[in-house]
Amino acid sequence: MMVVSTYIGIYYNVVICIAFYYFFVSMTRVLPWTYCSNPWNTPDCAGVLDGNLSSHAALNLTQLLNTTQKRTSPSEEYWRRYVLDLSDDIGNLGEVRLPLLGCLGVSWVVVFLCLIKGVKSSGKVVYFTATFPYVVLTILFVRGITLEGALTGIMYYLTPQWDKILNAKVWGDAASQIFYSLGCAWGGLITMASYNKFHNNCYRDSIIISITNCATSVYAGFVIFSILGFMANHLGVDVSKVADHGPGLAFVAYPEALTLLPISPLWSILFFFMLILLGLGTQFCLLETLVTAIVDEVGNEWIIRRKTFVTLGVAVAGFLLGVPLTTQAGIYWLLLMDNYAASFSLVIISCIMCVAIMYIYGHRNYFKDIEMMLGFPPPLFFQICWRFISPAIIFRLKNATKASKDWGPALAEHRSGRYAPAFSPSTESNLEVQPLQPEKARSEAAAASPVQGSNGSAHSQDSRL
Repeated sequence: MMVVSTYIGIYYNVVICIAFYYFFVSMTRVLPWTYCSNPWNTPDCAGVLDGNLSSHAALNLTQLLNTTQKRTSPSEEYWRRYVLDLSDDIGNLGEVRLPLLGCLGVSWVVVFLCLIKGVKSSGKVVYFTATFPYVVLTILFVRGITLEGALTGIMYYLTPQWDKILNAKVWGDAASQIFYSLGCAWGGLITMASYNKFHNNCYRDSIIISITNCATSVYAGFVIFSILGFMANHLGVDVSKVADHGPGLAFVAYPEALTLLPISPLWSILFFFMLILLGLGTQFCLLETLVTAIVDEVGNEWIIRRKTFVTLGVAVAGFLLGVPLTTQAGIYWLLLMDNYAASFSLVIISCIMCVAIMYIYGHRNYFKDIEMMLGFPPPLFFQICWRFISPAIIFRLKNATKASKDWGPALAEHRSGRYAPAFSPSTESNLEVQPLQPEKARSEAAAASPVQGSNGSAHSQDSRL
């Protein structure tokens, strides 16, 4: 959990610093990603508000999107060619983007000042960072549903794609997302719970947080897709053409949609201010987790009195480790850390923790501990989940770590020793030695059953093997 929190704490503040950057540059009369007349734009750029784009193309950009010279939006080129100044490879770090570096420093200073007195100061700040985004979401939602085409975007959001239900990646992404958004296996829940009163009703808190978290995600979806539906209607394309995920949604698709709104800088400022507050709320928890772990591990009175200096040291270390992520190849490293440090690993850690508590510490001891604190045992549903359903995921993991039955040398003639095919007695009795006739050998090879190689290609199995 500490390793995961460390990784996330390093790159999460980089995302916040990019939101800070967009927040600052939005304080202008015209958003800088509105038109294609900037030095960083390419000939492929085609903005819907550009004067050089004909009204016919603005009404029907489907043909333009399908041409060999694919349209790139001003917001995408602003993101890739100006903000990131993206390099061509993950190994080519290039230079540090000084505006991003400055914003990274600002974000770490804000986090440190809010945590300077530990949970006493962060607890008060979180009242604002956790509630004000709902105000911004509501403002954006009211504005979004009044736009033309908003209903199309909302219907796209609500319409299930049943063909995806059997896709394992979809379920993996869903599991990673719910563990990520709830903060499971980050260590932050345990850290913050350690500051609660002993008899605090954590059962009630967990139910409220789980429901609120999922409801907020659904509500935010309405806000996002109402704006994307308006943008798709304006461009004359399907919503799927403008919908994106990850940084592309927050810093490309949505900013482009904001340029189509009246008084676009105001909506841009509100949107990125909301992203900053949401990010800071998470970053407070991550940094407090690291600081608390260090202080509790050392445990002497000297470090407890100097917890502020520990917080400062963690903040400085986090800033220095985040500097490479502000280079021209920084976004590659950020996505790499996000995909592998804080995705499915959270699911694995949670399952292993569940097994450790239920079967090593003992479920009876655990249930008695909960009853001692809450005054009642955990409901039967949770007992069944903790003891049987959740650990069952581990046996899926066990099968996933086994080699495939087809593993081995790719070519059949190399499959000897422990990779030799196992023949049944009935099969062996039907084998016969054939003379070395190339024509007959080729016909037999064509009729033979294929053997799947480790590289995924099929090879003929020679019966004379």
